[in-house]
Parts: sequence; C-alpha cells; structure tokens
Amino acid sequence: MGTGRLPPPNKSIDKCSVQVQYNTCTMAKAETSEEVRLWFVSAIHKLWPVAGGSISLRKSPCIREHCSACESGKGHSSYALSGYRGRRRFSVYVPDELAPEIQKAVDNGRQLQELMKEAGLRYLRARKNEKRSGGRST
Repeated sequence: MGTGRLPPPNKSIDKCSVQVQYNTCTMAKAETSEEVRLWFVSAIHKLWPVAGGSISLRKSPCIREHCSACESGKGHSSYALSGYRGRRRFSVYVPDELAPEIQKAVDNGRQLQELMKEAGLRYLRARKNEKRSGGRST
C-alpha cells in the first residue's frame, strides 16, 4: 500500500489511521500590513516556551568500569536537545523531568516557523495591495 492510494470502498484499512490536513492562507481581501502584524502578534502570543532543534532520547555508556547497565547492553538513557546555532551543531543534556516541557518548546518552535512563513506571504500580498492602491502602511 505504499502507493498512497486508498483501498477500494469495501475494503478496510487495518491498524492505520488516515488524517488529511489542509493549511490554507486565509486573509481579508484588502488586508493591510498592519493587520498582518496584529494577526501575527496575536498568533504567537500563545507560543511560549519556544525552542529550535529537536529532543531525543539517547543511550550511551558511562565511564565506570564494569557497570552492570553498560555490560548488559542497557546503557544509560538521557534526553538531549540538539540543533544548530549558526553553522555549529549543539547537543545539550536535558534532565528527565524537563523533557516534556522542552518537547513542548520544540513543538512550539516548529509552529512559530510555520506562522512566520504564512506571515511572510500575507505581508507581501498586503504590501503589493497597498502599493497598487497608492496607500502606504508600515
């Protein structure tokens, strides 16, 4: 079923859920750049905390000799926030109790990036409309 097609109507999909999401850029016909700014500020207001990168659970050996967890292959698990700062890669230890909060921050960071893309398109359309109509708004 890797073709992306749905099965015939009388066949069922086992252990599968299909979700279709349409993201559309909706805006008023004559949205101004100021209205775009107000929309964006309102949209990002709820997105705290934010973080860029990704959080992962990693397993690594320790430095102790004859560690039973390492010798059994279990190793020591810990969370890490990883990403890029400029051209440099970073990876920072995240305590277990903070992992859910940091995951939420990463999710919010991704939402923020999507909002920025939409804001850019809406701002461009608004500025083009303002230029066409002779109005000037910042």
